Amino acid sequence: MIEYVENKEVIARRIARFFKTGDVVNLGIGLPTLVGNFVPADVTVILQSENGLIGLGPAPAPGAADKDLTNAGAMPVTILPGGAFFDSATSFGIIRGGHVDYTVLGVLEVDQEGNLANYKIPGKMVPGMGGAMDLTTGSRVVIAATTHLEKSGASKLKRRCLLPLTAAREVNIVVTDVGFFELLGGRFHLVEYFPPYTPDWIVAHTDADLVVREGCAACEC
Repeated sequence: MIEYVENKEVIARRIARFFKTGDVVNLGIGLPTLVGNFVPADVTVILQSENGLIGLGPAPAPGAADKDLTNAGAMPVTILPGGAFFDSATSFGIIRGGHVDYTVLGVLEVDQEGNLANYKIPGKMVPGMGGAMDLTTGSRVVIAATTHLEKSGASKLKRRCLLPLTAAREVNIVVTDVGFFELLGGRFHLVEYFPPYTPDWIVAHTDADLVVREGCAACEC
């Protein structure tokens, strides 16, 4: 019997392999920020943050953070040579103008129609969806990054989201800690699975219509 163990690193490692040199990438707060740690050494991407930064570098060394230099999630960041600062109007002009190649967002739920819910938890005060609404409609490819199961054991991949939507029919790819899925024709298509999980285990633990694609292969991320 396979026991599910949450693994955010495998999600970040697999997502980092989608990018190629020159891509403009926006990494959402939380889990997506880990992706920047695993971009291959021979790939140079341009990281953008919707609060008005482009050309983000690695996280600052301990004790070296600049309190005035943070990303949209208020986490300290660095800027690489050639990076730039600008106002929110310019930042969202980049996003809404279709200049972001990939956006990676954490989710509470994602469903087989490509709907995304990632900002509202019933009974809790939250600030709102922030820039995610613009990022999902303005980016060329939207990647949802999430653990596969909730703490309760329920699937985060749904037939239909139950929480309020951040965006409707905008998600292209979902990467969880058990596999990589594409969204096509109103169904999840399993492209790769991450051992020790198997396609049969994933089908049994996904509360949605799921197709195991011909040629679906194991990926050691």
